[in-house]
Parts: sequence; C-alpha cells; structure tokens
Amino acid sequence: MTKALVINGPNLNLQGIREEPLYGRASLKDIEERLNTLCREKEVKLELFQSNHEGEIIDRIHQAIGQTDILIINPGALTHYSYSLRDALAAADMVKIEVHISNIYAREEWRRTSVISPVVDGVISGCGSYGYELSLLAGLDLHQRRRSPSA
Repeated sequence: MTKALVINGPNLNLQGIREEPLYGRASLKDIEERLNTLCREKEVKLELFQSNHEGEIIDRIHQAIGQTDILIINPGALTHYSYSLRDALAAADMVKIEVHISNIYAREEWRRTSVISPVVDGVISGCGSYGYELSLLAGLDLHQRRRSPSA
C-alpha cells in the first residue's frame, strides 16, 4: 500500500480562522477529512502532521525517510528562508510536493521566493485548500511513474 505523509508548518493550525480572503474558510480538520476520504478511495495509507516548530518538522521528515512514498508539505513561512528544512527535504528520497493555499507568486515580493521548490518534484500554489487533493493526486501519479517508468 502506498504511504503518504502530509506536513503542515507554522500557523496552519489556524487555517479557517486566519485571513479568510487569502486562505479560505476550510479548517485544517476539513482539509484532513477530505484527504482521508481521497486516500480511502485510492487505497493510500495517510499520516498527518502539523507543527509550529521547524525542528519538529525536520525530525518528522527524517523519520519518513525509507518509510513514506509521498510527502506533501505546506511549509508556511518556512518556505521563504528555511535552508535546514530545504536540506532535510533534499535528503529525503520520496516523491515530494510543495503546496500553498494562496498563490505565493502573486503576493508580497518576499513571499515569491521558495527555497523549498528546487528540491521537490512539484509545486501546487493558489488552488485554495483543494491544492492538497491535487498534491496527493500528483504525488500518486509521480510515484507510479517512478515505479513503472513506462507509465
């Protein structure tokens, strides 16, 4: 069975109550419930993790190495400056998708740079909370292609 891990970084626990025009009304629990439904349909074992602490996120990535097929990460503001998170992701040999609820490339100048993007397989940005489901579907496709290069 394919194993997927979704990691949400700082402040994503406030999803649904924080800056609604940018991030929408869906809570993190709502997003997780939709992911769980999709994973049941696709026969994927899903693990969910959220932390406001960079070191805990890095530790969780380290634990996933060799145990997880697909990693979906919304690093929050860590996206723009966390080289230690970038290095942990670079060391993780699995399909990696970076997801953002808002379109970071249409926001403030400092948000337009991701130090994470160069070390992941794909980026989904600006699709609202549906981006998580898109990330899972993309991750499944990329994982299948790695297992069967002719697919």
